[in-house]
Amino acid sequence: MPSVDVVDETFLAVPPTVVAAAFAAPSSWRTYWPDLDLDVYADRGVEGLRWTVRGALVGTMEVWLEPVLDGTVVHYFLRADLAQSDGGSLSELTPRQAQREVRRRQIAAKTVALQLKMTLEDGRPPGCPPAG
Repeated sequence: MPSVDVVDETFLAVPPTVVAAAFAAPSSWRTYWPDLDLDVYADRGVEGLRWTVRGALVGTMEVWLEPVLDGTVVHYFLRADLAQSDGGSLSELTPRQAQREVRRRQIAAKTVALQLKMTLEDGRPPGCPPAG
């Protein structure tokens, strides 16, 4: 079982194609996850991406985009262990260390989602449908 297991969901009032475009460029990944090196193992197009993760963590990550009503639910999954200096994974953390890292990654996931929400929904009046 991974020491870091994060699940997050956020609704964005924009179509899935718009959200998918925000994740399409590998250069954007470094902005969202600066300490992780990502390698796509499943490009699901408008439904999202799945990556293997290296860097500060070793494991897998996924962004699944689900069309809901007039927008998109961004589902985020991160399952990983802290990396050792030699690039391997470190599964032995104290419970307190593991909880601290999980909390840090939960806040980072929500920060990415809310930044996307602020950017992609910019100018949309409350209660109005999203722009194309």
